[in-house]
Amino acid sequence: MAIAFNCHDVYINTMNLIFRLVAICLSNIIDRRHLDTFGASELDFRVWPFDLDLNIHMNNGRYLSIMDLGRLDLMTRLGLTKYVFKNKWMPVLASINMRYRMPLKPFQKFRLDTNIVWWDDKWFYIEQRFVVKNERNKDVVAAIGFIKGSFYDRKEKQTVPSSDIQLILETADADKPEKPNYITSWQNAEDDMRGLTSSERK
Repeated sequence: MAIAFNCHDVYINTMNLIFRLVAICLSNIIDRRHLDTFGASELDFRVWPFDLDLNIHMNNGRYLSIMDLGRLDLMTRLGLTKYVFKNKWMPVLASINMRYRMPLKPFQKFRLDTNIVWWDDKWFYIEQRFVVKNERNKDVVAAIGFIKGSFYDRKEKQTVPSSDIQLILETADADKPEKPNYITSWQNAEDDMRGLTSSERK
């Protein structure tokens, strides 16, 4: 019985994400709005029963799955999708940092904002915010995540240099803002974590 329940649960969760993915793809066909490099993708969602955990609020893992959809929408609206398929690039994630500020309740509406905040020679740093309305109808951040990611070139067997992405985005290093302090702190924390497993490499 437990196995049957788990399989059914996985199926429901998968279909839920597929429906959301289809909705986003249709939205991109209907609304071809293009974003500049630092423009924000905005997607509206609602918390459904299959998003909940035992505490009757959206499961922490569901945030990460929905964030995948936000980055897909951003990638499409930045004009990267056709190059990804043409060059057989694969989106890759190197690190993620999350902060959950308040729970998302059943049937609650929320908006996911996704935008690039900085990049280095290899990685792009992306901010993703889960935004809700408070009792005064003001935007409030319910959760915020930072993503370090890029694309992997399967033919060249290497990460695509940020300079190649910049050519597509028609942007230059001079256009990017000064590196935020929190990214520096995050990079330092990653270096410490890397040291924990460095001795385990084969």
